[in-house]
Amino acid sequence: MALMPVAEAKDRILKDAKALPRENVPLHHCAGRVLAAGIKAKRDQPPFPASAMDGYAVRFADVQAVPARLKVIGTAPAGHGFGGTVKAGQAVRIFTGAPVPEGADTVVIQENTEAADGQVAVTVAAQRAGQHIRRKGLDFAKGEELLPRGTLLGAREIGLAAAMNWPDLPVTKRPKVAIFTTGDELVSPGTTPRPDQIVSSNSFALSAFVRRYGGEAVDLGIIPDNLKAISRAVRKASGAEILLTTGGASVGDHDLVQAALKAEGIALDFWKIALRPGKPLMFARNGTQRILGLPGNPVSALVCSRIFLKPLLSALLGLPPAEDVVKARLGSDLPANDQRQDYLRATVARGGDGSFEATPFKLQDSSMQRALTQAHGLIVRPPFAPAVRAGDLVDLLLLDF
Repeated sequence: MALMPVAEAKDRILKDAKALPRENVPLHHCAGRVLAAGIKAKRDQPPFPASAMDGYAVRFADVQAVPARLKVIGTAPAGHGFGGTVKAGQAVRIFTGAPVPEGADTVVIQENTEAADGQVAVTVAAQRAGQHIRRKGLDFAKGEELLPRGTLLGAREIGLAAAMNWPDLPVTKRPKVAIFTTGDELVSPGTTPRPDQIVSSNSFALSAFVRRYGGEAVDLGIIPDNLKAISRAVRKASGAEILLTTGGASVGDHDLVQAALKAEGIALDFWKIALRPGKPLMFARNGTQRILGLPGNPVSALVCSRIFLKPLLSALLGLPPAEDVVKARLGSDLPANDQRQDYLRATVARGGDGSFEATPFKLQDSSMQRALTQAHGLIVRPPFAPAVRAGDLVDLLLLDF
């Protein structure tokens, strides 16, 4: 059986993947969400000509020549506009953010004035009409679309939406991702394993990965190597957009995930791809649900998630495809590659000119999680790539989870 190329596997996984339905979410809970529709400003910002400084609102005609002595007829703090009109020879004490009163067209800063006995002397001439005034709509105008569909909402975008007077936002529903790990050899962290057991880490790592890229993780726990138990877990996950399994995807006597899917009437789309680490990746569909059977090795599971799960989550969230492969100079020699596409864990340095240099770890065993934690990227080596020397350019997939 020929191994499927990585690109073909990715195309099959992403086929027909589109944004999930929208829901309205209060602004306080929108961090990390994706806009399902563009939003327009509901008001001008600022909504009135506003003072940019503490000082005095005056008529420009009165302060072109100095000294100029003006009568102070009122005060305009922020949030409390002056209701009258500024006429010739008059001024209003004004503070930053307050509306500029009718009749005034300039603000002189308080450092250029001397106030006493209900009057203010302007000691430095104004340079132009409109000085120190933010015009109405300077930042944005009512009806402008400032945040388009597909925007990933962070602090800046949420602050802008609030200023646009949106108390909640239309966002794409989070893809629900059910996760279970199979294996009698696995125990939860904090317990005491038997001599023939190991501590399970995949479900914790994958849950964090799913949340990092906008999904909702549902951990179904560790499932024993039992066909009926695995079948029950598959049924329990039926309401999720994605089901992730780890371990049990091969064809050994205790690798039962494929058999459980078959028992539930779910046909396998493909199994085994030309990838290292991650050759035994399995993919199936159960209606609209996508099922990824990830390898049990922790590094393989996360590398496969970076290659296949991240773009799937992005598609379901309505995010555009990411161009996340960059060119990097190789930090050490590499031999010719075989028929599997290699993803080599590497440290990454950034040169003064912004270029990347990637140096692969000498040991690339897929069970070694420490190296993945220390890696900043994955060097991508196509099938049958020739030997390369230090300084040659290679493709680099940056890690950000």
